[in-house]
Amino acid sequence: MYLDHFGLSELPFGITPDTSYTVVTRSHQEALNTLLVALGSGEGFIKITGEVGTGKTLLCRRLLQALPAGSVSAYLPNPYLAPRTLLLALAEELGVDIGIDSDDYHLLQRVNRTLLAHAAADRRVVVCIDEAQAMPLETLESLRLLSNLETEKRKLLQIVLFGQPELDRKLADSSVRQLLQRIAFHYRLDGLGRQEVANYLAHRLRVAGYRGEAVFGASAVRCLHRASRGTPRLLNILAHKALLAVYGEGRHAVRPAHVRRAVADTEGAASAGWW
Repeated sequence: MYLDHFGLSELPFGITPDTSYTVVTRSHQEALNTLLVALGSGEGFIKITGEVGTGKTLLCRRLLQALPAGSVSAYLPNPYLAPRTLLLALAEELGVDIGIDSDDYHLLQRVNRTLLAHAAADRRVVVCIDEAQAMPLETLESLRLLSNLETEKRKLLQIVLFGQPELDRKLADSSVRQLLQRIAFHYRLDGLGRQEVANYLAHRLRVAGYRGEAVFGASAVRCLHRASRGTPRLLNILAHKALLAVYGEGRHAVRPAHVRRAVADTEGAASAGWW
């Protein structure tokens, strides 16, 4: 690959969420602030939506790292589950001791007792559900019923839904209207601005060990911003392919031609322009 050519210790533009590469952007910071304020105020449901590749999973990981000490967290990355299976997954995440043959009533009672014990110890319980747009409607409704677990003073469970815009359409269904009414805080993630794209590219190269002159000039940044629409995952794919093109020519600076070559090889990319 191009690691030695650019003096890198690792690939700078991988698509796996990695908090060590986190770049604080306006949209992500506003979303994280919204989450922390909502959780601090004791809201039961919070919703974060964004297009594919805008960094929802990374934001979820940042949130889990930012929770106050003593908080109890559960992370469900695949919520395409039947109601009972979702409850079992949640119980497992919370460390609830359950028997395989437990019926729904006793399973819920065990979860409730565990949550009450955390509340008595003044521990906040936060459940983060990724890809929430995949949840069946009946599972969403069971999640609402689960959120009814509370004391006179506080909710025993706070739930954060991360999903694509399809989640909003699913929540508009009349069968889950009560859940929709309980979402007091929500935020929609946007793409990166042009200057944010420049900062993003430079930051990821620095984290990966690059110490030379700027690799992505202003014209290349403009092309990448336009082609990726500011979507981090697509930006990573295009930047990686552009670096491969530069490496193939034995050069060190990315030009618009390299970006256009990357765009031609990438599904979902927009036109890069002709700067």
